[in-house]
Amino acid sequence: MLNIGWFSTGRDEAARHLLQAVQESIYSGEIKAKISFVFSNREPGESQESNLFFQLVHSYNLPLIYLSHKKFKTASGTEDWRTKYDRGVMSKIEKFSLDLCVLAGYMLIVGEEMCQQYNMINLHPAPPGGPKGSWQEVIWQLIENKSDKAGAMMHLVTPKLDEGPVVAYCLFSIVDEPFQEYWQKGDKQKLFHLIRQHELVREFPLIISTLKAFSEKQIGIKDGKVVDDKGKFIGGYDLSDAVNQATPAILK
Repeated sequence: MLNIGWFSTGRDEAARHLLQAVQESIYSGEIKAKISFVFSNREPGESQESNLFFQLVHSYNLPLIYLSHKKFKTASGTEDWRTKYDRGVMSKIEKFSLDLCVLAGYMLIVGEEMCQQYNMINLHPAPPGGPKGSWQEVIWQLIENKSDKAGAMMHLVTPKLDEGPVVAYCLFSIVDEPFQEYWQKGDKQKLFHLIRQHELVREFPLIISTLKAFSEKQIGIKDGKVVDDKGKFIGGYDLSDAVNQATPAILK
């Protein structure tokens, strides 16, 4: 069984929905795994949204571990507080035997020591080799570059933001309908919202399909690289078919 460490700031409703989706997939047996703990860089009482997230964690009887980065930074008063903070996090989770850590709305960049200690994956709303940055920045770059495909990927976490090796990904065309007429009209605002709509509905299926692939040993991590079930290094596992089939019919 795959042992997962779940990292989330718990800052919004999406963080709760993602935990719900994965936990329900575990309950159903679709993902053969367990979430060993949930870690947050906020503590109870720090935010109403994170409080709601913590309530959800407790409802699943999952161990909740937290360390407020705001309080830690203030107390540390040094420039290298991030390195010390990550060491504090690792000391809190070292008792768990983990196969994989999932960053699910975790709003801190993980430092080098922690990346080396654990296999950590994160969602980035762009195709492999695509734009970096926030989802807004990604979509505008896709439009400006007149890209023919958009997508999302799960990648290994490294200290360099959004530059870790691709673990799994999905792609979809943005040149055919319903996108084509807005390219022809030059309506960038409509394209922006349409691309985001189609990318967003694929995020949860991609995360679930990726964790399922890990739990079934279709993919793994070796020496900081992604391997297939035969131990061969691959440049990412294409889950486009599975993810696109899981999207609402209205978007197909």
